Amino acid sequence: MATTVWRGHLTFGLVSLPVKLFTAARGETVSFNQLHRSDHSRVKQVLYCQAEDKPIERSEIVKGFEYEKGRYVVIDEEDLRKIQPKTAKVMEILEFVKTTEVDPVYFENSFYMSPDAAGEKPYALLFDALKRTGYVGVAKVTMHNREHIVILRPGPRGILLHTMYYAHEIRAVEEFRTDLTLVKDKEVELATGLIQALAADFEPEKYKDTYRDTVLSMIEAKKSGQEVIETPAPEPAKVIDILDALKKSLEMARKPAAKETETAHVEALEMTGTEPVAINAPKARKKSTKRTQQ
Repeated sequence: MATTVWRGHLTFGLVSLPVKLFTAARGETVSFNQLHRSDHSRVKQVLYCQAEDKPIERSEIVKGFEYEKGRYVVIDEEDLRKIQPKTAKVMEILEFVKTTEVDPVYFENSFYMSPDAAGEKPYALLFDALKRTGYVGVAKVTMHNREHIVILRPGPRGILLHTMYYAHEIRAVEEFRTDLTLVKDKEVELATGLIQALAADFEPEKYKDTYRDTVLSMIEAKKSGQEVIETPAPEPAKVIDILDALKKSLEMARKPAAKETETAHVEALEMTGTEPVAINAPKARKKSTKRTQQ
């Protein structure tokens, strides 16, 4: 059963409904422990007090904010509890905006939002209204000692909540720009054709973390005493004309489709009991006629 990370009320206008949040996604990676090189024993990090020159227990730790070099103000959990905003328990939708207006660069973390007891009908109403209108809700909620701006959007089965970065947290990088005067119409035409040739339905299940799988395979190999073989370094691509590169890329993208058509043609002939005939047979007959005339 999923663990609830937030529980409270969602309000929009005079409508209020109890909801709860669950983490929708989390990254997976291969984690390693730190070992002492000489004997492979597990090491641990020790909390150490510099002033008293001795290790201390975690229970002796308090939060401190450095307001001047070497000077701190101590903040405890009770201090933070006293100043909790109303959004710690009530998530209020501030406004609704068009889905297309929200740049995904603002998205931080994703959560499933589901109705709590007696909240099913207003939840379903909001979900259906968002789907029909193409709008998403912008709200505020406090989680983990931080107030977040969040987006509420309809997913396939319910409402998804995305915590957002604030505008001042989005980095403005001078080098991040595009000079469209560098490209020519013919190049754009070929690039568009390449995109269309490689177009497919989005199926996230077909994308795999191959590096993680390789690391796990390496671990299994080392467990059985096998030697780790170095992956060959990729050869750097040769610098060629961009138009030529686009043309060749487009040809390569179209070849699989042509191959599938040829395979299907041969399979159809085999099913009917007819001898397979080469697809380019007409051209071959034309050439043989010329040779006869000569």
